[in-house]
Amino acid sequence: MGLLNFKKSAATAPTPIPEVEAFLEGYSIEVMPRTAEKVEDFRELLPEGTRVYIAHIEGTPIEDMVATAARLAKDGYAVMPHFPARIIKDETTLSDWIARYQGEAGVRQALLLAGGVTEPHGAFESSMQLLETELFDKAGFDRLHVAGHPEGNRDIDPDGSMKNVDEALAWKQKFSERTNARMALATQFAFEAGPIIEWANAIKANGIDLPIHIGIAGPAKLQTLIKFAIACGVGPSLKVLQKRAMDVTKLLLPYEPTEVLSELAAHKVANPDFNIESVHFFPLGGIKTNANWAIEHGGKNAVPANHA
Repeated sequence: MGLLNFKKSAATAPTPIPEVEAFLEGYSIEVMPRTAEKVEDFRELLPEGTRVYIAHIEGTPIEDMVATAARLAKDGYAVMPHFPARIIKDETTLSDWIARYQGEAGVRQALLLAGGVTEPHGAFESSMQLLETELFDKAGFDRLHVAGHPEGNRDIDPDGSMKNVDEALAWKQKFSERTNARMALATQFAFEAGPIIEWANAIKANGIDLPIHIGIAGPAKLQTLIKFAIACGVGPSLKVLQKRAMDVTKLLLPYEPTEVLSELAAHKVANPDFNIESVHFFPLGGIKTNANWAIEHGGKNAVPANHA
């Protein structure tokens, strides 16, 4: 089980780069109920204590979400389900979901976001409205994550600016200062280190000191990544993939996030107060592929105490 299986490919695995290994400490990863069903035993893939987000896609029954949370919690993982505002009908529904997660899986962490639907199903359309209910605080949630957008978000700012995104960040910063829960920004994935670093430094200069859990796409076929990137509104860093797709020698090779993580890790070493705290993986090429890649590159540690 566990670490024994992690070492089975050690003979062929790459030697971890020390700064990348340190940067991956306490990484998190995302699953959905339907992808989790395909994994026979998560303990063969993820170190105990790994934070596992459970994505709540429109149409997924809350029963499936809670059952997945309970399974992961039983296996020793820190479970963080999504609460997408636009698919939550009202405060009663939100209260019921919180109670189910806590009663059946002991959940005390959540990612609050608007959600990927255009028309709200009911009273909520933003994570800020969910926070304003104070239901998470009353339920004793000790960690709340909210969305960050290093390359903007066309759903929030149709004109391509960062105006509304930045105003929302300022509101979330003020909220974090009056809540007992630890807060962080879990971001959309991007493929280029430079713009990520510029964004992280810019929001810090504007008084946003929420730690960043940077979204990184796990290993996947290039065509798969481009499809997801366009669907999710990834901005300028999409050109990294498009440039790669033009190189016939690389077209059929799977994309791996080695370059972007190496650059971010090196920047963290040179700038210890850099506000990226953790890596959050989107396993677009499959949970097993991503988990194995993380282990091979040194991500073998459970969530450290300062990330709990």
